[in-house]
Amino acid sequence: MTDAIQKTIEIKAPVERVWGALTDHEEFGAWFRVRLDGPFVVGGMSRGRMTYPGYENYPWDARVLVMDAPRLFAFEWPHIEAPDEDPDRAAWTRVEFRLEPTPAGTRLTVTESGFDALPPDRRVEFMRRNEGGWAIQLENIKAHVAG
Repeated sequence: MTDAIQKTIEIKAPVERVWGALTDHEEFGAWFRVRLDGPFVVGGMSRGRMTYPGYENYPWDARVLVMDAPRLFAFEWPHIEAPDEDPDRAAWTRVEFRLEPTPAGTRLTVTESGFDALPPDRRVEFMRRNEGGWAIQLENIKAHVAG
């Protein structure tokens, strides 16, 4: 797919535990490395500041779209290149976390789609960066849930 990134990981924990790590804003912040101002609310904006090394000055803005416990959590977020860039003027992509029970625990699949809406000169760079970022973040949530 040229418009989406998809990554899957198996986590040795029940679906309900992984769901909590995804949807509790403090737990999400711990493994994703973001300080969020408050809980996720469907239809609402989630705001905060990144704490991920190298991105500490970047804002976190996401519009929560779906919280269908315990199988689907989705939001959309803007793609900005600088901390002072206006997120309302940026192109946004959709991020979905899908959870499925497995005999060993949970299969977590993250899909980020909508990259075709990004300016062509920035699309490849954002996809490459987020492809690696999602690989790291899935390992982060796996370690967080196991810890």
